[in-house]
Amino acid sequence: MRTPLRLALAAAVAILVSLIGKPAAAQSMKVAVVDVQRAVMQTEDGLRAQATLKKLFDSRQQELNKRQNDLQKQKADIDKQSRVLSQAALQKKVDEWQKQMVELQTTFVEYNKELEKKQKELTDPIFERVIAAIKRLAGTDGYDLIVDRATVAFSRSDLDLTDRVIQIANGTNGSSAPPPSAPPATTGPKSSSSGSAARP
Repeated sequence: MRTPLRLALAAAVAILVSLIGKPAAAQSMKVAVVDVQRAVMQTEDGLRAQATLKKLFDSRQQELNKRQNDLQKQKADIDKQSRVLSQAALQKKVDEWQKQMVELQTTFVEYNKELEKKQKELTDPIFERVIAAIKRLAGTDGYDLIVDRATVAFSRSDLDLTDRVIQIANGTNGSSAPPPSAPPATTGPKSSSSGSAARP
C-alpha cells in the first residue's frame, strides 16, 4: 500500500497544480475528500484481505509465543542449575540458549517481512481499484479536486465521499441518493412457513 508520506506529497502537488495561476477560480472549485485507507480496508475485498492477514498473523504469533515460552523455561532451568553445573557445562547451556534466542529474533524479522509482503500482495490491487473509483466519481460528478482525508487537517463531513467510493469499488453505483422505497405490499403478509430469513 502507498505510504502516508507519498499520499501526502501527491495530494500537496495536486492542490498546488490546481491552484497556481487561478486564485479567483479556486472559490468555485468542487472539492471533496476520501479516506483512502478506510476505503481500501472496508471494501469487500479489503475485509477479506484483513481476515486472511489476521489468520496468517495469528498462526505466526502462536508459533513465536510457543518458542518464546520454551526459551523462558530454559532460562529458568539454567538459573536453577547454575550452582550445580560445572563452568563448562553451564557455558554450553548458555551458548545454546543464546543461539536459539538469536534464531527466534531472526524468525520474528522474517515473519514481519512475510506479513508485509502478503499485505502488499493483497491490498495493492484494492488500492488501485479505489483510486480508479475516485477518478470515476470525479469524472461523473464534476469534482475538480479530491484529496486523501489523511492529508488535510480539517474537512466538513458532507465533503467526505468515502462511502460512495467503497460502493463503486465494490461494483455498486455509489449514488449518494438512497434507492426509492418499494411500495407497501397489498396482498397480505408473507407466509411464515417459508422458513427463509428476509434479506436486509
